[in-house]
Amino acid sequence: MILYPKHYCKKITDLDIDFLKENNIKALILDVDNTLIDYDRNFLEGLEDWHTNIKKAGIKTIILSNSNKVDKVRNVANALGIEYIYFGTKPLKRGFKKAIDKLDLPVDNIAAVGDQIFTDVIGANRCKIFPILVEPINEKDLLVTKWKRPIEEKIKNNYLKKQMRK
Repeated sequence: MILYPKHYCKKITDLDIDFLKENNIKALILDVDNTLIDYDRNFLEGLEDWHTNIKKAGIKTIILSNSNKVDKVRNVANALGIEYIYFGTKPLKRGFKKAIDKLDLPVDNIAAVGDQIFTDVIGANRCKIFPILVEPINEKDLLVTKWKRPIEEKIKNNYLKKQMRK
């Protein structure tokens, strides 16, 4: 189902290298807001160490953010030493296609990680990328996102119930 991720974890730093390798994932497309940083632009605890280990394992990363605040996205990308695409228009395919082109890998080897079903998960599924859903870092959100959270919570809970039955 287009609304469901293929994998769920509490936070991006819970994504481990063995899981990525088992699923033949060689690159990650990373969301910024409430995935890597909180609303106040604080990095998720342990993010930089996690990312260093991901890079050491040979897994490529790139940022794809819907934010139009280039300075914010650039600062996160520079801190991690990776490329970025801002104003990515997720769930439209355009931003994902740009990221795929920059990663230069087949879509079968790429996962997208983000905290929103209606942007990150749907966009990844539309592009045949492995979608990974994480919990938002904190509850503080933009108004445009806040109204969608209760709906996304119901979808996530249905997904998790189905996973438990497997």
